[in-house]
Amino acid sequence: MTSKGTLFTISAPSGAGKTSLVQALTDSLEAVQVSVSHTTRACRPGEVDGLNYHFVDTVAFQMMLAADAFLEHAQVFDNFYGTSRAWVEETLARGIDVILEIDWQGASQVRHLMPGTVGIFILPPSRQTLVERLNGRGQDKPEVIQRRLAEATLEMSHYQEADFLIINDHFATALDELRAIVISHRLARDRQQERHHTLLRDLLS
Repeated sequence: MTSKGTLFTISAPSGAGKTSLVQALTDSLEAVQVSVSHTTRACRPGEVDGLNYHFVDTVAFQMMLAADAFLEHAQVFDNFYGTSRAWVEETLARGIDVILEIDWQGASQVRHLMPGTVGIFILPPSRQTLVERLNGRGQDKPEVIQRRLAEATLEMSHYQEADFLIINDHFATALDELRAIVISHRLARDRQQERHHTLLRDLLS
């Protein structure tokens, strides 16, 4: 029997290194996948439909919304984003852990609909480090960086809503901690009972 996977939400302010950690996790651990969101924003150069996002028009998105097809959704400026409820449920049913890279508001929506969700929050080791990482991108004007810092402060204030907190100071250490959280949930008694029910029956017979 295949035990059901665990749904993880991973939240972090911009510049905390969330995406790099999640990519390294999925590269180093089997049976874990990152959900690919639907969005109405235009596909950017280098992005691939179905890999980075599922790109849909506004009419299609609104039809999915009306059909209650999203586990969570949000509007960011003029664009809509949503997580497919069916894909998440089907993937979990196959025994695969699912990761949602999501902000605190989306994580709250998901926890309400799926109480067994495990929340993880990633923080930078200091505010100065966060500033340096945002500046290090070399792509944004000072006013944009200041706006992102303000948004990051708001995002970070919700860390207490998560079940686990990781400080991304040393990447390798943060990755080990993230991997440990996922593995520990795979070893939970209820999942092990489903996975090894035949063994347990034989041992106790």
